[in-house]
Amino acid sequence: MSRGARAAAGALGVTAAAGLAALAWGVAVERNRFTVRHETLPVLEPDARPITILHLSDLHMAPWQRAKQDFVRSLAIYEPDLVIDTGDNLGHVDGLEGVERALEPFADTAGVFAHGSNDYYGPVLKNPLGYLFEHSLPVGTAPELDTASLDRFLVDRLGWLDLNNAVRAVEINGTRIEFLGAADAHRGWDRLGELPGAVEEMRENVTWSSDEPRQVLTIGVTHAPYQRVLNAFVAQGSELIFAGHTHGGQVRVPGRPAIVTNCDIPREQAQGLSVWHAGARSAFLEVSAGLGTSIYAPVRFGCPPEAVVLTLTPVPVR
Repeated sequence: MSRGARAAAGALGVTAAAGLAALAWGVAVERNRFTVRHETLPVLEPDARPITILHLSDLHMAPWQRAKQDFVRSLAIYEPDLVIDTGDNLGHVDGLEGVERALEPFADTAGVFAHGSNDYYGPVLKNPLGYLFEHSLPVGTAPELDTASLDRFLVDRLGWLDLNNAVRAVEINGTRIEFLGAADAHRGWDRLGELPGAVEEMRENVTWSSDEPRQVLTIGVTHAPYQRVLNAFVAQGSELIFAGHTHGGQVRVPGRPAIVTNCDIPREQAQGLSVWHAGARSAFLEVSAGLGTSIYAPVRFGCPPEAVVLTLTPVPVR
């Protein structure tokens, strides 16, 4: 073998070893390196009490994932005033067992949720390279999940509000909040044409605790942050939008934007807090990288799983 051939073989070996090491880290370590990202937004009235929001997304829960369940349970230490769940809670036909154990500490906490497609259909083995070339993959022969039991748990036992193509109004810590919800746009289940009428009806019929004029904070909630959904929320007055779905790219070059988003959102906004502009209006956009992965793609690199604690505070008085 020539000197050049030996050098090339050596370089190839080093590259292969580095790739195997990165894969081992992503599967054995980073996938379970659960983190909490903290954000603060001054959007409330000057005399308002702060509101602590716990944003959970993409648990993709399997019943045996006790470490993930324990991590979610531990988040009760933040004493959130509101939990926002942006879907894909289930990751296995028996995933509800793990979801119930994880979320049980939040039974006395206000909450809202919007499903992802993996709350209806279980995971299937896919070619991961497909995500580089197309946004939407067919459900195919994916097993149907017990969505009805998941809904009963979230609504009846936890007392959370279902925002799948729905709108609701509540008061939290004295702040009036409108929630606008959309079902999973990744599967085309959103019904955005019905949103303006639903919002108008809600605003005509809502009864607040007092007649005193107060700020109403409008929050959009969806699983997949497709541009059409974000634009529709902003058009209806949303000041803050929550979403998940992207997994933050799941496998990233450290310090760089997501390689893929699995939707049409810009890669730079696939994770974190940013501003979404729609015409002359804008809203804060919070996209979570989520806490799980498909059981058939159990790896994260440069993008550890996360929960988000976002604190809404009063606008500073000048």
